[in-house]
Amino acid sequence: MLYEEITSDIIQAFYQVYNTLGYGFLEKVYENSLSKELAKRGHIIKQQVPIQVFYDGDAVGEYFADILVDDKIIIELKAAEEIAKAHEAQLVNYLKATGIQVGLVLNFGPKAEFKRKIFTKGAPRTRNEQS
Repeated sequence: MLYEEITSDIIQAFYQVYNTLGYGFLEKVYENSLSKELAKRGHIIKQQVPIQVFYDGDAVGEYFADILVDDKIIIELKAAEEIAKAHEAQLVNYLKATGIQVGLVLNFGPKAEFKRKIFTKGAPRTRNEQS
């Protein structure tokens, strides 16, 4: 699996933060905590990374990815009841716009859950897991 070692470490860090903080904080609290945990583990972390969206060769918008790990994996954080299809679509669009192939949606909701997305030139693939 592409970047399996890094994604495994990210998921372990996610559960470490979730088990420490629990449910109910704003996404920014989880973003800062997860960034700190991943940096402690030796990863290069960038928060709120701007992503340009182009249409017909022109920039038409800008999004911000929550966390970029080692310039290889985009993390989209949520603090929702559950991961929705719209959250997954958001991540896939980030992958398309950046050319980065691997992303994770991490949900700090009532139940910790994550989805791993891989986007190559074909259709996106998903791996669903929950605690």
